Amino acid sequence: MLDSAVHGAKPPPRVVAHWTARARHGFANIPVRLLLANLLVSLLPSVSFSRVRTAIYRFAGLQIGDNTMIFGRIEFTGPGAIQDRLHIGSHVVINEHLFVDLNGIVTIGDWVSIGHHVTLITSEHDVGPAHCRAGKLRPKDVTIENGAWIAACSTILPGVTIGHSSVVAAGSLVSGSIPPNRVVGGVPARALRSLPESP
Repeated sequence: MLDSAVHGAKPPPRVVAHWTARARHGFANIPVRLLLANLLVSLLPSVSFSRVRTAIYRFAGLQIGDNTMIFGRIEFTGPGAIQDRLHIGSHVVINEHLFVDLNGIVTIGDWVSIGHHVTLITSEHDVGPAHCRAGKLRPKDVTIENGAWIAACSTILPGVTIGHSSVVAAGSLVSGSIPPNRVVGGVPARALRSLPESP
């Protein structure tokens, strides 16, 4: 049987309706304000204008506390109203470039420092059948508690809580939750030492 599309025949109305609905759904998931914010932020020189950058992200609908400074562009992924799933506290320092997967909720507490090129991932897949091993998507929230420091090029995996006042060494892959006042590092990250609870 010849392919009707090749010979210029119109597709059946149900096919047109299907693809029209998919296109509408796709456009509905575009976070227009965040895209506009990232366009504006990309025009600013790196490391400078941190408070202007923070104000732009607030205008785009992100929840950001007082005296927080954002030194570079934040890259977001996730469906729907992703701005509702990112909570950034007060006195936070976010270096350039932060990648945030917002299939789940990401909570960043007060006085947190995040180094450059940090990745926060909130979703994983079940292992599926042989024809497609990446099965059902499962969101798992990520929490970074007050006073923590996530050093450069670290990756935080789904479901992880970084305890208050803990440190994740540069280049670490954190796959399990970290208790408060710990230094962890490595791939995968492991405890390196404890920190005093007060100065």
